[in-house]
Amino acid sequence: MAFRTRLGEWLARPWVTNAIMGVIGVNAVVLGLETSDEAMAAAGPALIAIDRICLAIFTIEIALKLVAHGGRFFRSGWNVFDFVIVGIALVPASEGLSVLRALRILRVLRVISVAPRLRRVVEGFVRAIPGMGSVFLLMTLVFYIGAVMATKLFGDAFPQWFGTLGDSAYSLFQIMTLESWSMGIVRPVMEVYPYAWAFFVPFILVTTFAVVNLLVGLIVNSMQDAHQEEEGLRTDAYRDEVLERLARIEARLGDAESGEATPERRKGA
Repeated sequence: MAFRTRLGEWLARPWVTNAIMGVIGVNAVVLGLETSDEAMAAAGPALIAIDRICLAIFTIEIALKLVAHGGRFFRSGWNVFDFVIVGIALVPASEGLSVLRALRILRVLRVISVAPRLRRVVEGFVRAIPGMGSVFLLMTLVFYIGAVMATKLFGDAFPQWFGTLGDSAYSLFQIMTLESWSMGIVRPVMEVYPYAWAFFVPFILVTTFAVVNLLVGLIVNSMQDAHQEEEGLRTDAYRDEVLERLARIEARLGDAESGEATPERRKGA
C-alpha cells in the first residue's frame, strides 16, 4: 500500500507530467513527418523507431498508473480517456483495420488530460452540452422552417441549391457559415427573385448572429463555472490544511501545558 502511494505521488510530480507532455509533443511531430514521403525516404526507420518508443512510454505510464491506483484508475474520466487512446494505438493495424493507422494521431489528444488549462476548457464544453441541446433544437426548427420555405420559393429556378429539402438545408448551412453566401448563392437567386434578400438576411441574422452567439455564451459560462469550482476546491483544500495544522499546534500546546502542570501538582502533593 505504501508503495502504491509513493508511486502515485511520483507520477503526480510536475517534472513527470512535463516529461509526458514533451513525449506527446515529440510524438505529434513524428506522426506529422510520417505523412511526408520525403521525410520517410530520408529517415523512415528512425521515425518509426521514435514512434514506437513514444508508444512504449505511454504504455508504461498507463501500467504504472494502474498499479498505483488499482480499480480507482477507472473512476477518473481522464484516465479512461488515456487508456482508450493508448489502447487504440496498440491494436495491430492490419489491412482490414488500416484506419487505425490514422487514429494514431489521437495520441496527441493526451495533452488535454495532462495540461490543466486544456482540461478546464474541455470540462467547460462538456458541461455546456445539456444547455446546448435546447439551442440545437431551436436551430433544427429554424433550419427546417427555412429549408421548407426555400424549397417552395426557389426550388424551381435553382434545383441545384434548393431542389429538395436536403439540398435546401445544406445550402442554408453554407449561408449560415457565410462561406460564399452572397456572390455564390444569394445574388444569383436575387437576379431571378429580386426580393429574395427578405428571406436570406433575416435567416442570417437569426442563425449566424443570434443562435451561434448563444452557443458561444453557453460555453463561456460553463468554462467560468468550471474555473470557479476548481478555485473553490483549491480554497477548501487549503482551508482544511490550515485547520489541520492549527489542530496539531493546539495538540502540542496542550501536551506542553499538561507536562508543565504535572511537576507542579507533584510538588504541591
